[in-house]
Amino acid sequence: MRTPTRARRKHFAPFVLITSATLLLTACGSGSGDPAGPAGAAAQADKIPTTDVVSGIGKDASAAGLLPSGVKSLTVAVSVGGTPPGTAYLADGKTLTGQDVDFTKAVAKVLGIELKVEQASFDAILPALGSGKYDFGASNFGVTDERRKTVDFVTYVNDGQGFAARKDSKLSKVTDLKQLCGLNVATGAGTTFEATLEENKKVCTDAGKKAYKVQTYAESSAIWSSLQQGRSDIVMSTINGLRYAVAHQQGLKFLNEYHRLDVGFAFKKGTKLAPAFQAAVNKLIADGTYEKILKKWGTTGSAIEKSRISPPELKN
Repeated sequence: MRTPTRARRKHFAPFVLITSATLLLTACGSGSGDPAGPAGAAAQADKIPTTDVVSGIGKDASAAGLLPSGVKSLTVAVSVGGTPPGTAYLADGKTLTGQDVDFTKAVAKVLGIELKVEQASFDAILPALGSGKYDFGASNFGVTDERRKTVDFVTYVNDGQGFAARKDSKLSKVTDLKQLCGLNVATGAGTTFEATLEENKKVCTDAGKKAYKVQTYAESSAIWSSLQQGRSDIVMSTINGLRYAVAHQQGLKFLNEYHRLDVGFAFKKGTKLAPAFQAAVNKLIADGTYEKILKKWGTTGSAIEKSRISPPELKN
């Protein structure tokens, strides 16, 4: 599904987003055998950690004082991919969870604001920020120099790009995209992975080899179906998402990290919300809540020392 669904949501506290009917729409569109279907989603939801790491957070007057005057609620856009630690549904089919959800809820608690949640496809969120449709987006957005031209970020973790494949793949580590020549590469639509792959296709043709084919999907469950069923040879996605998927699905292997990126909340360019969000993230780091969230999702390797506003893209 590539278009936003349902307009405004209720208050953020339970982070309940959709009705069962909308869940069905989200689950379709990936073909038969999609693990995002009702049975697959329920089975996966049973494995998702549910430790409450945010309800005890109190408002911090110093951070809240940095909000623009009169701001008491904000609208956040999230993309539901179906694979933790990204945003997914619990077994009730309505309640959203995931690392981005926990960080968003935690920041809202620190700032003492209510959040209204809207669901949108990943590739639709950033373009919509400029129009004011959403106040910010929270869907593991990597901070790149290209994105910084039109979007402001407040960082909260460090993740990045990596690769995974089936265990029977001859690939063991991808250090050069020429290793992908002639292969079908699955990735998310509108992501930094798609951009990286499209921009570098010429490395194959320049070397006299057949170009790799980029296969894009709006839902992560469709990516994994494509790999498991042999329609794709390799997946390029978030480091944390790949590690989680490999740990919870049979027949897969994590290959390697390719390029590290800071990840942040995304805002309209020139936003006045950034200083408050930065202060809130730093408060969470200082009081230990930050570490609790990372431990819950098994992503302690993505910790940052302090939040930054629109830092330059990491080069590695």
